[in-house]
Amino acid sequence: MTQQITCINCPVGCRMTVTLDDATKAVLSVEGNTCPRGKNYAIQECTLPLRMITAVVPVANSATPLSVKTASPVPKKRIPDVMNALHGLIVHAPVSIGQVVLPDVCGTGVDIIATRPLT
Repeated sequence: MTQQITCINCPVGCRMTVTLDDATKAVLSVEGNTCPRGKNYAIQECTLPLRMITAVVPVANSATPLSVKTASPVPKKRIPDVMNALHGLIVHAPVSIGQVVLPDVCGTGVDIIATRPLT
């Protein structure tokens, strides 16, 4: 099986062809990349795609929500779980930028952090 992937690591945007083993889904080859970063991206995207998540959560006694994000990417298939966990979160001020507002979201090992201060 083959997949077409466009690399997003730099402005070149290499169009790569990734060949996967039909049974194991292991990457057999990557063609079309002009640098090693492109190959690494293609392998990651075809085997375990990861995404950063950004959102806003309510703040107790405030009409202004707090913007938050994952401290590092989480598996793409876990996005609905993470969003559901954020849906029930209410933050209490004060909050500093980079402060963990939800540790180890959904057992991913990734923290949810504030992206701005809130007093």
